[in-house]
Amino acid sequence: MTRVQLIDPANTTANRAALLTQIHGAFGATPNMFKAVANSPAALQAMWGAFGALGKGTIGARLGEQIAVAVAEQNKCDYCLAAHTALGKGAGLTAPQLAAAQAGQSDDPKVASALAFALKLVSQRGQVGDGDVAALRSAGFDDEQIVEILAHVALNIFTNYVNVAFDVALDFAPVPLLKAA
Repeated sequence: MTRVQLIDPANTTANRAALLTQIHGAFGATPNMFKAVANSPAALQAMWGAFGALGKGTIGARLGEQIAVAVAEQNKCDYCLAAHTALGKGAGLTAPQLAAAQAGQSDDPKVASALAFALKLVSQRGQVGDGDVAALRSAGFDDEQIVEILAHVALNIFTNYVNVAFDVALDFAPVPLLKAA
C-alpha cells in the first residue's frame, strides 16, 4: 500500500491537475509515481520539468533509459525498473539490451562507459575522479553529454527514492530485480 495519498487528477487543485493532464497526455495514463509526487505541486513541477528538459538533451532516449534501468537496479527500485524497461522498449531497445543495462553492461563500449560512470556516481555518492570523467571523454562523450549523464542519474535517484520510500504501487509490467532487496 502506497505510504502517501495518490492524488486523483480529476479531484485536485488546478495547478496539480494541469501538470497531471500533461503527464497523462505523454503516457496515455497517469502513472502512480506522479500521483504520489503530486502531493507537492513544487516537487511534481520539478520532476516533470526535469523529464521534459532531459528528454530534449543530447544523449538520446535510448541511453537515458539504459541509465535509468541500471540506476533502478542499483537502488533496488522495482517501480522504476518496470517503468524504464517499458519506456526503453518504446525507445527501441531490445530485451537483451535492457537486461544488460540492468546489470550495468552493454556490448557498445560507449554505452558501457556511461553505465559504469552512472553506477559509480550512485555507489560512491558522486565521489568520482578525474579519471572517471576522462574515461567518458575517451569513449566519445563531450562535456555537455557528461553533465547530462549526471543529470539523468540525479533524476533517477529522485524517482527511485520516491517509489521506494513511499512504496508506490506498481502500474507497469513487473521486471525482477537481479539482486534481492
